[in-house]
Amino acid sequence: MSSQPVPPPAVPTAPHAERRRARYAAELAQGTDRFHEPRRADCPWCGSARLRTRLRAPDLVQGKPGSFVVDECRDCAHAFQNPRLTAEGIAFYQRDLHETHPDEVAVRTTGAFAARARRGRLHATARAMLPFPEPESWLDVGTGHAHFPEAAKQVFAYTSFDGLDPTPRVARARAAGRVEEAHVGRLTSPEIAARLRARYDVVSMLRHLEHTTDPRSELHAALAVLRPGGHLLLELRDPRSAFATLLGKWWLPYGQPRHLQLIPLPNLCAELESRGCTIVTVDRRAGHVPYDLAGALSLAVTRALPAPDAPWRAVPPGALRRRLRTALLGTSTPFVAAAAALDHLLAPLLRRTRFSNTYRVIARRD
Repeated sequence: MSSQPVPPPAVPTAPHAERRRARYAAELAQGTDRFHEPRRADCPWCGSARLRTRLRAPDLVQGKPGSFVVDECRDCAHAFQNPRLTAEGIAFYQRDLHETHPDEVAVRTTGAFAARARRGRLHATARAMLPFPEPESWLDVGTGHAHFPEAAKQVFAYTSFDGLDPTPRVARARAAGRVEEAHVGRLTSPEIAARLRARYDVVSMLRHLEHTTDPRSELHAALAVLRPGGHLLLELRDPRSAFATLLGKWWLPYGQPRHLQLIPLPNLCAELESRGCTIVTVDRRAGHVPYDLAGALSLAVTRALPAPDAPWRAVPPGALRRRLRTALLGTSTPFVAAAAALDHLLAPLLRRTRFSNTYRVIARRD
């Protein structure tokens, strides 16, 4: 989660743009079916065969070709992408994501206000650990640019913060001084797991498990790098939020095709307790992120007015079409700003209801 407004993406030079277009054309000529694993007939969480289709959605953020299905287990309510993307598919749909940020329209519209709100949420998440002994060492998993450790340092000035991420962004975060150690890879990697075993007092996973192919293994690996008595801090999108039903595929946390899992709170708590943890905090209010209405409208605008020269589009747009898109984006700006203001105005009420979109769990490894 960025603590600064998202800048406009750099415009590639013409030769580079044509090379990217040719690369995408060659990949898409082979079709997108190869990016999917075989469809599962059972729930990856509990094994039940009682599944129902929750939604079908295209790539609403980048507009890349493909259609994606989210199924839900009728027994445990676990929601998951089915068929799931392969590793090659995940890489394809993650590539160039920075050029079409999922909250791009809303972020640019609300500007500094949105940036301050995000910083406030990061500080509030860190303060959730104040009732417990001050940690000596803290690992943030899926840290990205490490904006959470940067914010948490203002709350825990004497704690050593490290970051782990599968992308090189965490190395750049270390160079910027946001973390002391940067680990590039996945927590489930045997090499990383062995190196970090029983090393941390706190491990945080903030909206990370949704992106993993095996969230149960990620949880087990997180507990392995905790010291006995250490705490696991988790924030996840809540698939039982009323906004998920109300907004359908336009609900930003569905995040297709990049969100692979949506885990209900009871499932997560039961898994942690089965691994010998004590659940010390469950909070459906504090984690709520006021972006549902603005996010849905932003997705709709992005869908109606796709990126002007995305390299996965066979033909680049002409000058008239680019000018028309710019004009229409300007027209939509007041509506997105109004939706964002309404999100924040309603947040104190909605976070106390089923409309809360994120839950927080703190568990102690005993």
